[in-house]
Amino acid sequence: MRIIGGAWRSRLIEFPPHKDLRPTPDRVRETLFNWLGQDLTGATCLDLFAGSGVLGFEAASRGARRVVMVERDPATVRFLAAAREALRAGAVELARADALRFLAAERGVFDVIFLDPPYAVDYWPRLAPLLPARLAPGGLVYHERGGRATAPAGWKVRRQSRAGRVNYQLLEPDAA
Repeated sequence: MRIIGGAWRSRLIEFPPHKDLRPTPDRVRETLFNWLGQDLTGATCLDLFAGSGVLGFEAASRGARRVVMVERDPATVRFLAAAREALRAGAVELARADALRFLAAERGVFDVIFLDPPYAVDYWPRLAPLLPARLAPGGLVYHERGGRATAPAGWKVRRQSRAGRVNYQLLEPDAA
């Protein structure tokens, strides 16, 4: 997988072959980081279902101060650690954990939370109540899914798009 912008632009990262890993395509990442403004200098990011790590590494490449990648598969965590070392990505922290348990226990706040969970499981109903407390003021959630994208209850869709079968949204808590 190729990083498309920032300090590590065009650098390749490897990830293990795994039937459930679906790295976010270049075209989708390009749109997402256009929405976020390209430069994430000083931002804190949470890549909750890290998988290939491409969203988190992309954020770190674009200046994020802290990127926490959460992944439960041990082999995938080893690949993420190797990629972090190869890139000398000091801003990247790895957590081998279940995403829901991590989010329930975490006390920090993040400017951007990346959610790209396995499409076969609808994690949103369990994640939605936990996310607002983990968002910094003005924070955003990127949500990628395989099914039809709708505005989740309690959230405003700031931006959304579709690429093939991938639906993705940039969300913010609905203050109303």
